[in-house]
Formats: sequence, C-alpha cells, structure tokens
Amino acid sequence: MINKIMKEARKIVIKIGSNTISNEDGTINKNFLKKLCEQIHYLRGLGKQIVIVSSGARIAGVATIGKWKRKSDIHYKQALCAIGQVELMDSYRKAFAGYDIHIGQILLTKGDLTDKHRTLNIRNTLFTLVDEGVVPIINENDTVSVDEIKIGDNDTLSALAANLWDADLLIMFSDIDGVYDKNPKEYKDAVLLEKVINIDHLVKNIQMGEENPFGTGGIATKIEAARKVNQYGIPMILTNGQHEDVLKNLLEGKQKATLFTAK
Repeated sequence: MINKIMKEARKIVIKIGSNTISNEDGTINKNFLKKLCEQIHYLRGLGKQIVIVSSGARIAGVATIGKWKRKSDIHYKQALCAIGQVELMDSYRKAFAGYDIHIGQILLTKGDLTDKHRTLNIRNTLFTLVDEGVVPIINENDTVSVDEIKIGDNDTLSALAANLWDADLLIMFSDIDGVYDKNPKEYKDAVLLEKVINIDHLVKNIQMGEENPFGTGGIATKIEAARKVNQYGIPMILTNGQHEDVLKNLLEGKQKATLFTAK
C-alpha cells in the first residue's frame, strides 16, 4: 500500500531530523544530502513536488563552534542555531546545485502559524516557490523562539506544513524503520507495525521510549504529527531515513516503514 500511495502522491513533505542529517561528531552528513538530493531529483522527474522540513541547525552550530557545546544558556543555544542554520542551508544549497535545483529557506515561529494573515503569506510563498521549481526548506526560527512562541519540534512543524500546503503525503525520517510494539533497540522480538489506523489504540499499547539527545522529538511527537495530518486526510509514512535510496525503495515497495492513514 505504501508504494501505491507514493506513486499517487504529487505533493510530498519530507521531514528530516537532526540524527538523520548529521554524523556522529555533529557535522552535516554530506553523503546523506547528496543521496537525498539525487532521490528528490528523481521524484521531481516523475512529476512530484517536494517540500523539506529540516532540523539540524543547533547540532551544526555545535559542530562549527565546539567551545560552546556545553553552554546551556538560552542565548547561546539561539546563537548556535544562528550559526548552524547557515551551515545547514549552505550544505543543502551545494548538494542540490549538482542537479541544478534551487532552494528557498523559510523560518517559522508559532505566531506565523496562528495568525491568519501571516499563514496566508506563508502558504502563498510555498506555492510560488514550488510552482517555480524551487525546493522550500522549512525550519523553526530557533534564533528568536522562546517557550511562548515556540512550535516545539519539527515533527509538529512538518505536520502543520503538510496541512498548510494541502500535501498528499508526509514522509518522516527517523533512525528506526517505523513504529514497533516496543523499543527495537532494547527488545529483539519487537514487531514493526506496518499500518496504523487507530492512533488512540496504538498509544495505549506501545512503549514510547525516550527522546534523542539533539532532537526535540521522540516517537510520541511523530505519532501526534501523524494524528494531525490524518485528520486532514493526509497519510504519513515513518521510516528509517538512513537506509540507502530510502525514497526510491518506498516507491518500489522495498522499504520497511509504518503507514499512518485514516482509512
């Protein structure tokens, strides 16, 4: 069913987390980006439109200015994001340039998605960029966000972006193949759930696990993101973004994943 949804989807949002896009030392994984851009180029050749929601600014900032990595003060965290966002976008720009694809940066706060006028402007910008062949790359504006205006995590942001853009599909990259009945890193007998229709039932019957050290979301935020898009009739695929040719393999039905769908 996943490959059928992939083939039918024209407007696809891809969410990429910090752990997926970075190496163990916190630097941007250039090889991953190169492979990602090659696959996106392939999907665009099939007539699909792509919007990316990408984490990685803070971890890239830490890798760039290592002397700040132990700073817990909010001003240092925001400064690291300011530095890292430049590194992140430059890496995307260089990777996509190999396929003659331009990118556009969109940084958002919670207020941008709660104010109707600003939301309309974001929507118009998204449509304009995509219609002109540019790949929008969305991230939370962490350099100005504090608790009062913070979206919270890019799992949530990707769901909101998918709804705003009227996407046909949200693909969320993680470091595991999908949702299991229990933590596969701890239990060898964990079973991958290939399709989820009843999210409430799922939440009551699985072990959520913990958040990762650099990202702000764990499996719970991914499930809630699925709930948000499913309410708008948009399916979500959760899969391991570190697998080779993951997007192509999803299209061909060769990649393990969990599909969240309302039907």
